[in-house]
Amino acid sequence: MKYIIIVPDGTADSPLPELDGKTPLEVANVSNMDYLVQHGSLGRVKTIPTGMAPGSDVGNLSLLGYDPAELKIGRASLEAANLDIALQDDEIAFRCNLVTVEDNKMIDYSAGHISTDEAKLLVESLNEEIDLDYVRFYVGKSYRHIMVLKLHNAREYLNITTTPPHDILGKDVSRYLPHGPQEGMIQKFMEKSKEIFARHSVNDVRIDLGENPANMIWLWGQGVRPRLTPFSEKFQVRGSIISAVDLVNGIGKISGLKVVKVPGATGYYDTDYAAKARYALEALKRSDFVLVHVEATDEASHNGDVEQKIKAIENIDKEIIGPVLNHFNRYDDVRILVSPDHCTPIAKRTHTADPVCFVMYGKNIPVNGFDAYNERLAAESDLYLDSGKELMQFFMKKYL
Repeated sequence: MKYIIIVPDGTADSPLPELDGKTPLEVANVSNMDYLVQHGSLGRVKTIPTGMAPGSDVGNLSLLGYDPAELKIGRASLEAANLDIALQDDEIAFRCNLVTVEDNKMIDYSAGHISTDEAKLLVESLNEEIDLDYVRFYVGKSYRHIMVLKLHNAREYLNITTTPPHDILGKDVSRYLPHGPQEGMIQKFMEKSKEIFARHSVNDVRIDLGENPANMIWLWGQGVRPRLTPFSEKFQVRGSIISAVDLVNGIGKISGLKVVKVPGATGYYDTDYAAKARYALEALKRSDFVLVHVEATDEASHNGDVEQKIKAIENIDKEIIGPVLNHFNRYDDVRILVSPDHCTPIAKRTHTADPVCFVMYGKNIPVNGFDAYNERLAAESDLYLDSGKELMQFFMKKYL
C-alpha cells in the first residue's frame, strides 16, 4: 500500500464578504480535490489539542499521528533539527524571525520575505557583534532563523511566554515582548539587533529599493532537544517528507522520515508545485509513505491576500493532486489524504484552533456521499475525529 498525505498549510478558512459569503476553498477550482471527495470520505478533524497554540508544529505533528500535548516540543527545536543543530541537554533554541517594526508596531513578520542571501549577511552580523560564548545564531531560510543558548539553566527559559510575530501584525510590540523568568536576556538580544541592523548595508539597499527592512529580530517558539518515537515504529512503514519549511522538515528528521529536497521549493507563492509532485512520486518508488507540505496558502492568509490564497489552492489541486491521481489507477493499493494542519482565516491573518476539513480516498476507504471539498460540506459530514492521531490511525489502518 502507498500512503500519500498532502498538507495545504492553513487552507481552511471562514466565509468572506468579498467572496459573497464563501471561503477561498468554495471559490477555487479544485476539480481533483472534488474527485477525491466524490470517491472517498469527507470529514473534519481537530488537529490542535485544546489549550495548545495553533501552530504548524502542533498541526503537522498531529497529522503524522503524534500527540503534541504529550510531547511538548518547541517549534524552534524542530527547526534546529532540520538545520542539523544537535541540541545538547544544556541548550535551548529560539525561533529568530527577521521582522520589520515601525513606530513600535509589527509591520511585517517576514521583512518583505527577505531573501536567504540577504538574511545570511544579517545573521552573520549578529554573531560578529554579539560575541558571547553562550549564544549562537544559525542561518535558516528567508526570514526564519535560529538562536541557541547554552546555559546551565537552559530549561528555565521554556517558561518564558513568547508570541509569534505573525499574530501581532499592526500591534504595539511592547505588549508582546517575551516575558517571564529570564526575560531580560532575551529582550536584550532583540534590542541589540535593532542597533546592529540599523547600520547594515543590506537594509540600506532594501530601503533604497522601497522594500521593508529587516530592522529587528523577534525571538519566540523556544524548545529543547526533541525526542519522537520513529514513524516507522508507529505505523510499520518507511517514508519521506517534502517541504520548503525547516519546521516541517525538522519533524521529518526526528521522526525518521527521509527529508527530500526539491529544487524550486521556496515556501512562498512562487514555489514549484509540479516539482513537489514529481519528487513525491519518485520517493514512493523507494518507500510506501510520503507527506507533501505546501506553505503558500498559509503565507497568503497571513498577508491577507485572498487572490493569492485562491491561486495557491488551485495550484496545489492542479499541479500536485492532479499528477498524483493520474499516476495511480483507481484500483491500485493507494490511499490519499488531503488535510490542512490548522485553519488560517484571511480575516484574522493568523492561525486558529478550529477543526479543519479533510478528504480521504483510496483502497478500502468508504464513500460518504459528498461532491466537493470545502468547509461547509465537511461540517455537514458525520465523520468527525478528535485528533490527528485518530485520523492517522484511521488512514494507515490496513483494513477498514
